[in-house]
Amino acid sequence: METLLPLAKKVGEKLKARKETVAISESSAGGLIAATLLAVPGASAYFMGAAVVYTKPAGEAFLGATPDRRKGIRSSSEPWAALAAELVRDRLKTTWGLAETGASGPTGNGYGDPAGHTCVAVVGPDGKKIARTLRTGSNDRVENMRAFAAEALKLLDEQLSG
Repeated sequence: METLLPLAKKVGEKLKARKETVAISESSAGGLIAATLLAVPGASAYFMGAAVVYTKPAGEAFLGATPDRRKGIRSSSEPWAALAAELVRDRLKTTWGLAETGASGPTGNGYGDPAGHTCVAVVGPDGKKIARTLRTGSNDRVENMRAFAAEALKLLDEQLSG
């Protein structure tokens, strides 16, 4: 987490300065995105909540991602990351929604994605969705979790700067 703190601090300062809030849905990062943002003093000014959405039942319970809403969208994909970001934002009534979904390793997932694959997405105040994919090429679970959290925070930082 130490390596993620400077980026989390930067994101937190931007959110506080703008008087904006964020909600997070993450899966293969396992709560590391939320933990890193919460490690920054003053996080209560911008951090409204997070869920580790590791399964379809969790997505339905925490995000309201019913089978109808997920129809044609598979986990560990940019469309799912974008939908999860939108749903968590709507659920917690925040300015920003941030989502991550992937395969941290040491093996890939049931969809054919290799270990080290993640998709991250941000939905902002205008409802615009931005998603992208990262593939680390590594099967190191812990390192991938750090890389996934960093990628999600970078994407949020980019949107806050834009």
